[in-house]
Amino acid sequence: MQHKKVAHQDIPKSKFIFVTGGVISGLGKGITCASLARLVQEHGYKVSVAKADMYLNLDAGTMNPLEHGEVFVTEDGMETDQDVGHYERFINQDLSRNSYFTLGQIYYDVISKERRLEYDGKCVEGHIHIPEEIIGRILNSVKDTDTEVTFIEVGGTVGEYQNIMFYEAIRRFKQRYPNNVFLVHLVYLIVPGFLGEMKSKPAQSSIYELYKLGLQPNFVVCRGDTEVDEKRKTTISFNTGVKYDHIISAPDVDTIYEIPLVLKRQKMDVLILEEMGLKPKSKTDTSWEIMVKNTKKAKDVLSIAIAGKYFTSGNFCLEDSYVCVIEAIKHACWKSKIKPEIHWFDVEKLENPKTKAEIEKQLIVADGIIVPQGWGKRGVEGKLEAVRIARENKIPYLGLCFGMQMAVIEYARNVLKLRDANSEEVDPNTKNKVIHIMELQKEFLTKQEYGGTIRLGAYPCKIKPGTLLEDAYKKNGAHRINKGTVMERHRHRYEFNNQYRQMLEDKGLVISGTSPDNMLVESIELPVNTHPFFVGTQFHPEYKSRPLDPHPIFCEFINVSKKIKIKNETTI
Repeated sequence: MQHKKVAHQDIPKSKFIFVTGGVISGLGKGITCASLARLVQEHGYKVSVAKADMYLNLDAGTMNPLEHGEVFVTEDGMETDQDVGHYERFINQDLSRNSYFTLGQIYYDVISKERRLEYDGKCVEGHIHIPEEIIGRILNSVKDTDTEVTFIEVGGTVGEYQNIMFYEAIRRFKQRYPNNVFLVHLVYLIVPGFLGEMKSKPAQSSIYELYKLGLQPNFVVCRGDTEVDEKRKTTISFNTGVKYDHIISAPDVDTIYEIPLVLKRQKMDVLILEEMGLKPKSKTDTSWEIMVKNTKKAKDVLSIAIAGKYFTSGNFCLEDSYVCVIEAIKHACWKSKIKPEIHWFDVEKLENPKTKAEIEKQLIVADGIIVPQGWGKRGVEGKLEAVRIARENKIPYLGLCFGMQMAVIEYARNVLKLRDANSEEVDPNTKNKVIHIMELQKEFLTKQEYGGTIRLGAYPCKIKPGTLLEDAYKKNGAHRINKGTVMERHRHRYEFNNQYRQMLEDKGLVISGTSPDNMLVESIELPVNTHPFFVGTQFHPEYKSRPLDPHPIFCEFINVSKKIKIKNETTI
């Protein structure tokens, strides 16, 4: 397929850097992509970051967290891979649905165009039209924007047939715009135990796979337990043709937020600008470096318990199921110069008579308890027990989305004495549905339209004056409030049942946040004279927490937990 010569006005304003991976999955392409975007941004350039996923799902919303990790939601309501959350946290800016596309979306768009005769009756062929659709999607994402450098992470590893169309798109893109398209390739350097020596052959083979696809990387980032030595760098450079100083070492570090500094020490930020033909625009921003240094100064430890159900997989604990919550805890702790110690509690063990007493004993000594998001009835009784333990023992409690709903159910059962109180999602036949399905959602469920139909994205929340919620925002993030209203992101299908609102308020539950029309309950809490910190939010504050701008609710949760711990230690 031949292409006409590109006219000057057709050349995109943005530079495009594709980040790919080889040897093994899970190398940290997303963190590398986010780190590079951060470094280029620090030199005064306007950046954007996107993820190209090879799945045929239209979005990440229907993927099981145990298999794919936590779903992240953008401001405009796109359910994405968790890497998009990392992008936002590193570049400290909101991204949109343009920052996530799947192969499923690409195929869907091509087929839709064919049905509308947009291909003028031509045979629609995968190897021709799918890569062109990918290129079009990328170009459209920066059209009418001021983005100067766009980073795109390609899911999977090179050599897989699932993502071959992405690589063909990159090849054509590079052929069409040779001065605008660049490639950073991540590899893993293994150290076999029986040899005790770092081997680079698998990494070289991964780069050769790119050559077979018509691509040569501009940079190779070498992951491993330790620094890559000069000998391996020389070997990789000699055998692959990649410049020696473009082979970058990325060893394991204490936190992902150190990666930009690791790359910067090797001058990758300057080198990548030079490769693109760009020069630094402004003096380098040092706020990130200062933040990382502060994380290392944290000495006092705070024990935070997360009571959930999506992290146990056989004998392994999958933290990726709640990665946004974990990062939000870290951000808030570091701001208060605290080292977080996160403990995982499988709520199903709170339902088992054989393990319940021991788990309860461990939860009671936690400095704070979080019940995060979730779906379905599995583990619900265990979550309710975690809420009860926090409420009755006056342990700081934060309920996120499903965790707020659990708090309402627990309060209805044990304070209002509505023993069968439940969520319609868990028990459709219960008499007291204190949590019920949103009216607009009923038709979707009837038609089995599950993907992309729930309440998604940012919505306004009106904060009740004089509440703990208001205090949290004013003290820790006043810039987020506009005339008593905040914008927070959602991902839910069920809501607080207003028929029980007055009953619950009469018994002491405080409705601290609502939709502007006062119809949807967004947040509940207990008065501080009855509990030091008991807050539940229907929205997900963790989605908008950043290391340079921790979320106010998490900050207040950590601050109160810290004060109580200090008070208890002083008393003892």
